[in-house]
Amino acid sequence: MTSSSIAVRELPLFPLPEVVLFPGRPLPLHIFEFRYRMMMNTILEYDRRFGVLMIDPTNGEIAQIGCCAEIIHFERLPDDRMKILTLGQQRFRVLEYVREKPYRVGLVEWIEDEPTPDNLQGKADEVKTLLTDVVNLSAKLTDQKIELPENLPTTPTELSYWVASNLYGVAVEQQALLEMQDTAERLQREADILTTTRGNLAARTALKDAFN
Repeated sequence: MTSSSIAVRELPLFPLPEVVLFPGRPLPLHIFEFRYRMMMNTILEYDRRFGVLMIDPTNGEIAQIGCCAEIIHFERLPDDRMKILTLGQQRFRVLEYVREKPYRVGLVEWIEDEPTPDNLQGKADEVKTLLTDVVNLSAKLTDQKIELPENLPTTPTELSYWVASNLYGVAVEQQALLEMQDTAERLQREADILTTTRGNLAARTALKDAFN
């Protein structure tokens, strides 16, 4: 994103319960609260960017690390409500809150994964294989046609974000993956999750086959 050259900047912030946005991933939103309608109308006149932060479902705390969202399409609805489609840009860390009303604005710094000397393509290929196994087992278990998209990311970092964004119902785990600044560590954690999932699905599939 163009603002990545700025080390620190102010950013309007949108905390959301159990929602974790990752770079390069879409996030559709329905804007109805008055304060966030104000926010969107303001940023649409500026650079169309705001920060998404997860609200922890267990303690209600707002995460300190989030992802910048850019509005790529919007539709105005009655009563000034709005449907927007955003795309995740760069991750950030909140340094401090500049103000909290009518909506939060934070002073943030951009964060990126640390450079890694290792070739991660092998680990990325392992994750893809595990992902394919999970999808195939899920399809067999549910008797539905489930396929991976043809445009699956090819670079290890982008793949790690894609996999993390498609883990459902585990927002706290997704937040931990978002906060990691080591691509290898993120891919390994995803490989562990997919290995466990594959094992569980394989056992359920075998049980289903045994009774059919």
